[in-house]
Amino acid sequence: MNDDAFATDVGPSASAAGGSSPVEVRVAPDTFARWLANDQDLGHSHEPSTSAAARTSSSAPSRRVRLFSSNDYLGMSTHRDVRVAAARAALAHGSGPRSSALVCGYTPAHSRLERSLAKLKGTEECVLFSSGYAANCGVVPALCDDASCEIFSDELNHASIVDGCALAAKRWGAKVTVYRHRDATQLATMVRASGANRVMIVTDTLFSMDGDFAPLRDIVALKRAENARCGRARVLLCVDEAHATLVCGHRGSGAASMLLGQNQNQNQNQNQNQNQNQKEVGRRECSSVADVDVSVGTLSKAIGSHGGFVTCSASMKRVLVSVARSAMFSTSLPAPSVAAATAALRVNEAVGEEMRSRLRGAIDAFAATCAARIRETRGARCGGMSDDAVCRWVGVTVTGNSPVVSVMIGSEGAALAAAAELLRRGFHAPAIRPPTVPANTCRLRVALSASHGLGDVRELAEAVADVVGGDGARAGATAKL
Repeated sequence: MNDDAFATDVGPSASAAGGSSPVEVRVAPDTFARWLANDQDLGHSHEPSTSAAARTSSSAPSRRVRLFSSNDYLGMSTHRDVRVAAARAALAHGSGPRSSALVCGYTPAHSRLERSLAKLKGTEECVLFSSGYAANCGVVPALCDDASCEIFSDELNHASIVDGCALAAKRWGAKVTVYRHRDATQLATMVRASGANRVMIVTDTLFSMDGDFAPLRDIVALKRAENARCGRARVLLCVDEAHATLVCGHRGSGAASMLLGQNQNQNQNQNQNQNQNQKEVGRRECSSVADVDVSVGTLSKAIGSHGGFVTCSASMKRVLVSVARSAMFSTSLPAPSVAAATAALRVNEAVGEEMRSRLRGAIDAFAATCAARIRETRGARCGGMSDDAVCRWVGVTVTGNSPVVSVMIGSEGAALAAAAELLRRGFHAPAIRPPTVPANTCRLRVALSASHGLGDVRELAEAVADVVGGDGARAGATAKL
């Protein structure tokens, strides 16, 4: 496929479609200088300076900065159809009804969006929330509502899951147990030893700072075994697909679909896939996305809008709309956000697979180019290694199908210096520091998008290879956000 196949809508020349690019900005010279200096100014670096030096520099041309920091993984936020839908909704309805969904904030547009999201995820129902953060803070305490519940949470789960667990513990006395990152063996030992009447296992599917995936097949096997042993549905599985929705899986339905296989609802209208090989069929029979009880998502990343949602069964929705406080007591999503998200899902149905193909091309190009650059500069020290091993040797982790690249640096000063060097070269990939990550695990977080041109991706990969250390950066404990 031609690199510029989506140039007018989601590709590197998105501005040609009459809108701004989702992956490129122009930065005034004085703002650029403040960014380089890591000026902590509560956002005021974007305001014009009154100093004589700044007035002189302001006449200089702005700097082109390529964004590798946004979660707009498909470039949906500036797609023509998405922008037009949001604009039309704003002209027709303004923000829409300003009330909670239970009062007067729920409209036919909200209902249509919920049905579209449920269709994408292959579930019966969907509940909209004001954000993905609000969804997790509402769902976990709503479903773990007494002291007989125990919640098992991956140690690197997103802060919204952590806070949802804390709310359940504070409000209801639920017990919260944290297991080692992606350690299904430890999780199984803990769940089997638990005396709780009800258990929730909650995990991100694609972790936002490391870019790796949860061991969902092992977790589902544990859930099935425990429920069979107890003779009832003791274990409930809740996943957060914030960074995976539209990025991977069947029709962009997420990492659960990719790792577990489709459920029957998703297969009904997919006759063209009936000739898939028997190995894949067997895999789906062993596990299915239907084993996920609750799936949390966001509209603000690959969908390119704003808000959050939960897909689930009809009976689960009845509970959430009546008990999840972050939904009950929040004003419903604005009409333009709802229209934009609905349009993005239509775009996904039309050209989503091509967008994801472009994104995978960017991921592969980054990995290959970074490894090639490392070999070029340190060839004698990495002979015989695979591309993946070469990248990991210097602390760069690229996971297949994941748009998040983790570049482990170590100290805060070194991470800031590395980010500043990338900025000088025209790339925005800021340092991630405490409290987002533990001390001495500071890193750069590179977010790849279908909108990135492969030339920019390769140039960034070479720059990253130049700034990372060659002594095998230690990944160790990582992010909790």
